[in-house]
Amino acid sequence: MIRLSLLCVAVAISLNMVNCSRVRDETITQDELVRRTQGIMDAVAAGDRKPFEKYFAADSMIFDEKGRSMDKKVLVADQCPLPPGYSGAIKVVNPQSRILGDTAILSYDLDETETIFGQVNKARYHETDTWMHRNGEWQIVAEQVLRYYEDPAPGKADLKRYADYVGTYELAPGNVLTVSIEGADLFSQRTGKAKDLLIPEAPDIFFRNGVEGRRLFRRDERGRVDALIDRRNNEDLVWKKQNNVSRRDHEPARPLLPATSL
Repeated sequence: MIRLSLLCVAVAISLNMVNCSRVRDETITQDELVRRTQGIMDAVAAGDRKPFEKYFAADSMIFDEKGRSMDKKVLVADQCPLPPGYSGAIKVVNPQSRILGDTAILSYDLDETETIFGQVNKARYHETDTWMHRNGEWQIVAEQVLRYYEDPAPGKADLKRYADYVGTYELAPGNVLTVSIEGADLFSQRTGKAKDLLIPEAPDIFFRNGVEGRRLFRRDERGRVDALIDRRNNEDLVWKKQNNVSRRDHEPARPLLPATSL
């Protein structure tokens, strides 16, 4: 009788341990997701494919910051060591998660530092991964990466050109944009909107602080500005300059010299 009781206790303990182990396998925490994700990022510079093989499901969908759509096979094949003279590191920061049953969503920023022959470049990304618990393991089934926009480095302003840009530009009747100068700065302003500072990048090319895209001033065959081009994602929106009259056209005609007597 005593032996039977001890046997029942032993069986109960074993079942409890199995159940606890099963619960641990079925649940996952944000800290564990971050640990696994950082392991994936640490493998990028070395081109180590093992974490990608381990943590991505066979049927996973991956969409990267370049607009590429990949499956696991393509993603794994894409992992290669950085070339000689290159080094880098990627750090997972600002993680947030939603863990519901057998699904976990981890959203986070990536701070990348890349050194290329002694020159340091930085980039920031935002990534969201969907993990699922299937067949006894947690794996990524979907991933999307976005890159944060960063302003380009400002160029040197050529103030002598600024007068060429001043004027009114029309997109459609009643929809105009005005370019003006205030001190050493150039501004553009749409009707009813606040002024935007135009920051020089290169001759005739400007950008606005925190706004993706460029504003270019187009010149005709005579070198006069005849349009402002609002370029975003390689698509151009053309604003035609109104009353495009150059200063040369305003110069009075020279008087004819009197005819000389023969």
